[in-house]
Parts: sequence; structure tokens; C-alpha cells
Amino acid sequence: MAQQGVQLDRETFSCSICLDLLKGPVTISCGHSYCMDCIQGHWDGEDEKQSYSCPQCRKTFTPRPVLLKNTMLADLVEELKKPGLQAAPADHCYAGAEDVACDVCTGRKLKALKSCLVCLVSYCDQHLQPHYELPIFKKHELVEPSKKLQENICSCHDEVMKIFCRTDQQCICSLCFMDEHKGHDTVSAAAERTERQKELEGSQQNIQQRIQDREKDVKLLQQEVEAINSSADKVVEDSKKIFTELIRLLEKRSSDVEQQVRFQQKTEVSRVKELQENLYQEITELKRKDAEMKKLSHTEDHNQFLHNYPSLSALSESTSSIDIRPLRYFEDVTAAVSEVRDKLQDLLTETWANISQAVTEVDVLLSQPKPKTRADFLKYSREITLDPNTAHTQLILSEGNRKATLVGQQQRYSSHPDRFTKEFQVLSRESLAGRCYWEVEWRGEVIYVAVTYKNISRACRFGWNDKSWALRCDKKSYKFLYNDIQTHVPGPVSSRVGVYLDHRAGTLSFYSVSDTMTLLHRVQTTFTQPLYAGLLLHSSSFGDTAELCKLK
Repeated sequence: MAQQGVQLDRETFSCSICLDLLKGPVTISCGHSYCMDCIQGHWDGEDEKQSYSCPQCRKTFTPRPVLLKNTMLADLVEELKKPGLQAAPADHCYAGAEDVACDVCTGRKLKALKSCLVCLVSYCDQHLQPHYELPIFKKHELVEPSKKLQENICSCHDEVMKIFCRTDQQCICSLCFMDEHKGHDTVSAAAERTERQKELEGSQQNIQQRIQDREKDVKLLQQEVEAINSSADKVVEDSKKIFTELIRLLEKRSSDVEQQVRFQQKTEVSRVKELQENLYQEITELKRKDAEMKKLSHTEDHNQFLHNYPSLSALSESTSSIDIRPLRYFEDVTAAVSEVRDKLQDLLTETWANISQAVTEVDVLLSQPKPKTRADFLKYSREITLDPNTAHTQLILSEGNRKATLVGQQQRYSSHPDRFTKEFQVLSRESLAGRCYWEVEWRGEVIYVAVTYKNISRACRFGWNDKSWALRCDKKSYKFLYNDIQTHVPGPVSSRVGVYLDHRAGTLSFYSVSDTMTLLHRVQTTFTQPLYAGLLLHSSSFGDTAELCKLK
């Protein structure tokens, strides 16, 4: 029982920070007691907050309290340290494999509480006391327990290294300073530490700033994730509604066709049956007349025959004969519905490319690397075709509407409001959004490779307005045109021109494509509408061609 009482007293007079007997005990105003060094070290870490707290009850103090040694507690602790009063150390006080052991203890060693940079020895609580009590140890520097104390000893001279050689960037002892490091740029280790400490603090501030920046980026990306999810959910919901409306419209039109066909079917069948009934009545009357005539023709009495002959009723007017001809009943309806189906399929095929492109070009804050090689550009290649409804009547489209040829005769194109009427120009069927790359192979004297808004005037040449950007190519040089301004463009002339568009970034680039790609001209602007590829062939060069190349 006595032993348990001693153990209780030891715990009562232990510091809650280092979990050992109080050393230089102090009591703060909330009533809790700590080692002087422990509470000072704890509060040193709270200097930036300008408020200081009790580690146990968390009560805060402002300003920082002045600490005075509690002499009564100090005396009681000293009594506990006397032989016979100290309880045996608990198992957690002994040094384990990962702990720094006391260098003075014999037998089973206790955990070191501090290491001395002067003695180069680690001490447990008991063996550390002389450093607190004896004046000779006052200038010794105590640090947290360390297993690397021997690294402070010079391997050549077995002396403590207190000098730093800046020339060789290493710690040395006084004998090294007088020998192989003589004449080198040297300072005390403490001075070098002070300077490096400043650098370290600067690096820490930089790291902390970067952490704050990255945390802001994380928040931005989280917001982006939420925005993407919200946008995607809304688009899916809206798309379902739109396609449901389309399906309902098609179902209604299907029902309308069925009703009209059934109504017409009933009408026509009724008309045919009425005609059929009239024919049956005429046949019955004709058969009766035929029987009367047969009977009269067999009368032997001439007078009787002549008497009855006038009484035969005259034949009624005959029903018109049925015209036997190949008939088409409702096949034309099937053809008309098939035509609607084909047009819808073409429209959905065309618009699906735009929908798919809009989906795949969704972008966030992360920057995309700009393409550098032709292989990089080909990742963004688009399958583009020419729109016959926009082609000038002296352009012939071929190769699946990818190639335009200038001819001298007017072609029989149907009238269309999108058709160019003055310049020999044509637009792509597909709109261009996001990142797109395509190439144009040309033959002839002069062609224009252009990018334009769809609402460009049908009487205006590419590049001569603020709705189109064009590269003029001839056999000797290039010119860039925008808003009626021409700019000479240097570069190797090639029969193939590459065009790279980043709609969102507002970048449009033209390249000369041969064995290598050479940038000819780049435009940086803001595009406010979807864009279309355009081709213009020169008016005096019949037979010239320009073709949108297949790149996949």
C-alpha cells in the first residue's frame, strides 16, 4: 500500500507535457503546473497567435504570463527524488529500440530526456539534474534527445566541430581550421545556422504560400467538379425532354398519317363498293332484258312477235367501263414518309457530329499542352465535307463533297439562300468548335483557305470583312486577309495547308505542310459564333482544285 502511495505522489508531481517529474516547476493562473522549459516551449509555438493556452484545460491568456518558480513544488519534487521514496520507473520509461537511451544508466537504460551538445551525451531525468543544478553546466546546450550526437565529432581529430567551412560546405573542428581548411571562408557553426535558418524560414514561407495556393486550386477544382456534375445533369435532363418531345412529335405525325390513310381508305373503298353495286344492278337488268328477248325470239307467231316487240323497254344507259390500268394506291405515302426519314437521318448524322464534338470539347481550368508536331495536330483532326447548298454554281463538288473544282459552265444547282452568288466560294457542312485541325490540298494558280462565320454575306469574298479570316495561296507567296487588310506572310510555299483552330482560346493558325510543319500566321482573337471552313478558287483559273484531305 505504501508503494502505491508513493507512485500516486509521483504522478501527482509529474509534468503533463513531458510526463516526467517536474523540473523547475511553475504554476500558471488556472492552477496547473508544468516544467519551466516545457511550458515555455509550448508557448513559444503560440507566439504567432498572440494568445497562450493551458495544455490541460485550454484556458487562454493574453498577454503571455510571466512565469515564476513554484518553490513549494520544487521542494516536494526534490523529496520524491530521495532514495527510498522514488517508485520504480514504469515500463514506458525504459528505452525501446526506437528511443534514445540514457548514456549514463547502467543495466536497463531509461529513455533520455535531453541530449547535451557540449557533453555529447544523452541523459535521463535523474542523470540530467546536475545540468540544472550545477553552475558548471549552465552554458551547456540541451536539445531534444538525438542518436546523432557522434556526427558532431570530427572523425580526424576527435574534437567537437563548431566551425563551418563555406568553401567546402562542411562542419570542421578547430584543428581542421588550422590544417587543411586554412585560408578557407569559415564562420562559426552557430553563425552559419543563423543564416541558413533565415533561408529556411524563407523557404518555409514559400512552401506555406504554395500550400495555400494549392489549397485554393483544390477548392477551385472541387467547385469545377460540382459545376461539371451540375451542368452534365442538367444537359442530360434537358436532352431527355427534347428527345421525348421529338419522339412525341414523330408519334403524333405517325398517328396523323395513319388516320389520314384510314380515312382515305374508307372513302375509296366506299366509292368502289358503290360503283360495284351499280354494276350488279345493271347486270341484273341486262339479264332480265336478255331473258325477255330470248322468249320473244322463240315466238312462232309472226303477228304476235310484231305485236310484242315494241313493248320491250329500252335499255338504260350503260355504266362507264372500268379502266384497267396499273394502280398506285398508298405507295406514294410510303415514299413521302421514306423521304422524311432520310432527311431526318441526314440531319441527325450532321448534327450528331456537332453534339459529339461539343461533348468531347468540354474543358476545365487545367491547361492543355499546345500541339507541336504533326502527330499532335492530327489528334484534333476533323472529318469535314463541303456543303452543296453554299457552293457557287461554277464549282463542281466531288470526292464525297470534299473536293471543289472551278469550271467555266454554270451547274444546275437548286436555288438556295445559303449559296454564294458572286465569288467562287463554298463552306463546310460541319460547324467547327473546340479544338479542330484540317488540311487543304490545292492545285492551280490562286486559292483562299478560310475560316468564317456562317452569316457572312453571300456576295462577299473571304477575308474582306470582319466575319472571315483567310490565307491567300499562290505559287510564290502567301497573304493573310482580315477585314479588308492584307498582310504579307513569309514561309515555304507548299501545295498543302494545315489549319488549327482552338475556338475557346480564340486561336487560329495556318501552317505550310510538307515533310515538316511551318507556322505561317497565327490569329489571337475572340470568336463569338461557331465557325465554318471555307474555300475560294480564283476567277480566272478554270480547272483549279482545292480538297479537304482525309487525315484518319
